[in-house]
Amino acid sequence: MASLGELRAVRLAKIEKLESAGMSAYPTEITRDYTLNVIERDFASIEKTGTEVTVAARITAIRGAGSIMFIVLTDGTAIFQAVLKKDELEESIMNLFKDTVDIGDFVQFTGPLFVTEKGQNSLLVKSWKMAGKTLLPMPEKWSGITDTDEIYRKRYLDLMSNNESFNRFKLRSNVIKAIRAYFDERDFMEIETPILQNQAGGAMARTFNTYHNDLGIDMVLRISLELEHKMIMAGGYSRIYEIGKNFRNEGSDPTHIQEFTMMEWYAAYETLEQNMNWTEDLLKHLARDIVGKTEFKVYDDNGDETIVDFSGEWKRVRFPDLLHENAGLDIETASRDEIEIKASEWGMDRNELLKTGTANLLDFIYKKSSRNKIIHPTFVMDYPGDLKPLAQQNDDGTARVCQLIIAGAEVTNQYAELVNPLKQRELLESQSSARESGDDEAMQLDERFIVAMEHGMPPMTGFGMGIDRLMAIFSEQKNLRDVIFFPIMKEKIENKHVLKFLLNAVENNNFSNINYNSKKQVFIIDYSDEKYKLTEKWLTDPEKGGLTESECADVKEKLISYKIKNK
Repeated sequence: MASLGELRAVRLAKIEKLESAGMSAYPTEITRDYTLNVIERDFASIEKTGTEVTVAARITAIRGAGSIMFIVLTDGTAIFQAVLKKDELEESIMNLFKDTVDIGDFVQFTGPLFVTEKGQNSLLVKSWKMAGKTLLPMPEKWSGITDTDEIYRKRYLDLMSNNESFNRFKLRSNVIKAIRAYFDERDFMEIETPILQNQAGGAMARTFNTYHNDLGIDMVLRISLELEHKMIMAGGYSRIYEIGKNFRNEGSDPTHIQEFTMMEWYAAYETLEQNMNWTEDLLKHLARDIVGKTEFKVYDDNGDETIVDFSGEWKRVRFPDLLHENAGLDIETASRDEIEIKASEWGMDRNELLKTGTANLLDFIYKKSSRNKIIHPTFVMDYPGDLKPLAQQNDDGTARVCQLIIAGAEVTNQYAELVNPLKQRELLESQSSARESGDDEAMQLDERFIVAMEHGMPPMTGFGMGIDRLMAIFSEQKNLRDVIFFPIMKEKIENKHVLKFLLNAVENNNFSNINYNSKKQVFIIDYSDEKYKLTEKWLTDPEKGGLTESECADVKEKLISYKIKNK
């Protein structure tokens, strides 16, 4: 099996052959009369005219090599077939195609449409030219990419070889379009707010910090859209929304990632009840009309499958009632000591107990005892007020908020928004005190926000939803990274060093025993072994800096090839 380097060298030679024949491998202009989906849709009417059409697409398969060749094409809209026949093309042009074109290349074909003897709609090629020559091969169509690490780092290879993945991201685009249309139809105005901010607000989360060289100031990446949205509402708009990136410098797992897409909206003179009604209507519409079904497979942390049903009336339950039912705790009467004991029973470490606020202890107990039991879409209302300092506060110590929980995960966050500047200052000052005491997730008091509120904000309700988490449900994925084109990944700096190190050893003919330590002895290569075997430890442990399987195979092949040539 040829290495990637050898395959690349062969294709470079094909470029030279193309250019020698007067054909550019990378023309500055190409012609395309129709996309392939239009060709397929209007095939009968176009064929009837007998006119030649020009298409441009990527070759995904080539069958035959003699007097007739069948070429499978895709341009991202559809799959279609082109046919090359020896008696329809000059021999030199046919041979040039055979000698220079590979699966994966982008090619322009011109000719009439016809139906083959087997009934296949096709284009009979009368002329062709290269539209873009590939230097490296596509992944195998049937096996695709099996290395998850490679899928996330080189999503384009995944999209080339995996139709399910290709269509999953088209679905994401269609869902986002439908969300925009839903709010546009209800007279919401789409806005944009800054990602770089002087201080973070609107949520409880750790920040990514940066420095503005020109202004000479520290800045952060936003963790929420909320404060700027409310300040805009103070300016007089009655309905606004935004779809944008947020950044939270915290841990990651299958349902959390540090860079994620949020959708937030705010509506003046509307209630939390209307907010929940719109939310249920929107998500049912997306499931039914865009995704095309109302039941979805979701997976827990152990990979066990559960079916979630979006149809029917969605339940509405209270946070205090869930804790009373599932943890035997009355949050209105329970003392701090009782809450600590209960949190300990549900698994919180003693050291963690001492530095955690009471509201966060209650939230911990809720997540352990109750949230994971909620499977079908359910609105959980009235969370502890200290957790929601930007929402209206109830007399019993809870806030007028709700979260939509699906399969044990938070999908939306919804408030009856607090617009009283005096109460807001009091709550944020309490948050700032907690932050000064060591809680780096507590909110900071933002004077800009308070001043805007003192100028007057209308009564309003607000909504926030993670697009990635919703798409994981709709596309039945276990991991958020599977609905994000390029999820955050640790750069393989060690791998670059490893490759350079190994190839340098080959070039210098240094075949002594070599130990290469990176972090915890990432790998050992024993060159004294006749077979030049590489230990498995660094093949399968990329978190410790090891090579991926494909990188390992490439290096191993080069080492063995070098030894054979230099026996």
